[in-house]
Amino acid sequence: MEIKKNDNVNLERRKGIFLQLGLVIALAICLIAFEWTTGTRENSLFDTGAEEVIEEEMIPITEMDEQQPEAPPEVPKVTEIFEIVEDNVAIDHEVLFEDDEADFDDEIQMYNFEVTEEQEEEEEEIFVVVEDMPTFRGGDVNKFREWVQQRIKYPQIAAENGIQGKVFIMFVVEPDGSVSNVTVLRGVDPALDNEAKRVVESSPKWSPGKQRGAPVRVRFSITVNFQLQ
Repeated sequence: MEIKKNDNVNLERRKGIFLQLGLVIALAICLIAFEWTTGTRENSLFDTGAEEVIEEEMIPITEMDEQQPEAPPEVPKVTEIFEIVEDNVAIDHEVLFEDDEADFDDEIQMYNFEVTEEQEEEEEEIFVVVEDMPTFRGGDVNKFREWVQQRIKYPQIAAENGIQGKVFIMFVVEPDGSVSNVTVLRGVDPALDNEAKRVVESSPKWSPGKQRGAPVRVRFSITVNFQLQ
């Protein structure tokens, strides 16, 4: 059997009224809250009171007096006093002019300064090719190379170590025919280099080379061959 509700007791029918009533009450509370005024405020310990307006004191701008530079002291003017005399008055003051010119009878002392100049001996120019090339015992540089090879003594230490090769020697034939400036251009071993240099330095004199009829210095270079047999 279905239970039926009494319309007088059924609240679903009054749901709209309750909603409108709630909205009215909420609106009234909001209006009261906005219109609510507080009472007189008691002075608090932390209340500093109204801010006092501090008037700004206008400080007048004072311009510093510019120090004017002191004027330099005036130099006293020297005024020359001219004494005007008559033509008939004799002048006692006589002006003497010293004669700076020397008399012919005066002895003039002359100082001799010795000028010393350093004379540097300029090395004569060394030629490579000249009109008349130097000759060695009637032959050219190849003749000299053969002479050197015949007088070479193979160093024992180099022979024991099996050292051999070619030593390049450079030298200069002087205007008097002597050999100078013997230099090892490219060596093999100190023992072989010194032996080749020793033989070249022991060379007898050459017939000097000439350029325009005058003997000059001429440079040569040879190779000394060291070869074990």
